[in-house]
Amino acid sequence: MMEKDEDELKHGFIDQAISKDGTTIGYRQFGRGPGILVIHGSMSSGYNHIELARFLAGTFTVYLMDRRGRGLSGPYKQNHTIQTDIEDVIAILQKTGAMYVFGVSVGGLIALQAASQLSQIKKLAIYEPLIFDDQATPKAMVAELDRQLDNDDIAGALSTAMQKAQLGSPFMNNLPHWLMRFMSKGMMNWVPAGEYASFKDLAPCLHYEGKVIAEKSGQQASFSSIKADVLLLGGSKSSQFLKDAVIGVAHVLPSAQRKELIGLDHSSPWNKAVRGKPALIAQELLAFFA
Repeated sequence: MMEKDEDELKHGFIDQAISKDGTTIGYRQFGRGPGILVIHGSMSSGYNHIELARFLAGTFTVYLMDRRGRGLSGPYKQNHTIQTDIEDVIAILQKTGAMYVFGVSVGGLIALQAASQLSQIKKLAIYEPLIFDDQATPKAMVAELDRQLDNDDIAGALSTAMQKAQLGSPFMNNLPHWLMRFMSKGMMNWVPAGEYASFKDLAPCLHYEGKVIAEKSGQQASFSSIKADVLLLGGSKSSQFLKDAVIGVAHVLPSAQRKELIGLDHSSPWNKAVRGKPALIAQELLAFFA
C-alpha cells in the first residue's frame, strides 16, 4: 500500500472525464484535500506541471488535465471554440468536485471564461493569461500560423507563435524571424526524460489555441461577472505584452489580488527540466488556496 501511495505521489493516479461532445478528457490526480484543477497553457500538457502538483499534494488534491490534442485526452474537432474548453473543464469539475482552479497562459484565459460561467469555482489563480487588447492582431497571427502549418513549416509556425505572443525572453522575441525559425527547427523534436510531448507534436494545437485567443481578445470586460476570489500572477522577466495582459484583466476585476514574482518568466509554472521554477509558484498557490 505504501509503495502504491509513493508511486501515485510521483506519477499521479490517471483518470478521465467525458466532455459534453463525448470526447475523453484525461487527467492525473495527486494528493489529498480540497481539489485544485490545473489548466495548462500552449505547447505543453498536464505533465509539465507534475512538480507543481507534488508541492501542493500535501495539502490539496491536484488534478492535472490534458487539454485536447495531448496524450491523455481526445483530439480537437474542427468546430472547436472556447466553449468546448469550458465543457471539458465542467466535465472534470463535476466528476471531482474541485472548487479551485489554476490556469496558465491560454489555460488562464480558459479558466477566466470558465469562472465567469460557473459558480462552482470559488477560488481562481491565473498566471499570465494569453489575451490581446484587440481581435485583429490574434486573427492575423492565426492566419499566418495556418499558412505555415498547411505548408508543413512547423518551425515557422512555432516561431510565429513564440514571437507574436512574446512568450520568450526580450532577446528571443526580437530576433529576426528567419533566425528564430532556424533555432526552432533545432529544438522542435527535443524532449527531456519523461512523458513530455515535443513542440513538433504539439504544433497542430496552435491553430485551435489561436482561434480561442482571438475569440476572447478584446473581450476582457466579460470577466467582470466572476464571483470567485482571484489571484493574478506574473513574472518580472516576462514580456511587457504579458505584463499588460495581467493588468488588463486586473482592471475589470478590481478586487483581485495581483502580484509580480521577481525573477520569474512565462515558463516558471513548468517543471524544472523545462525551465520552470515550480516551488516558487507553489508558495503563492499554497498561501492563496489555503
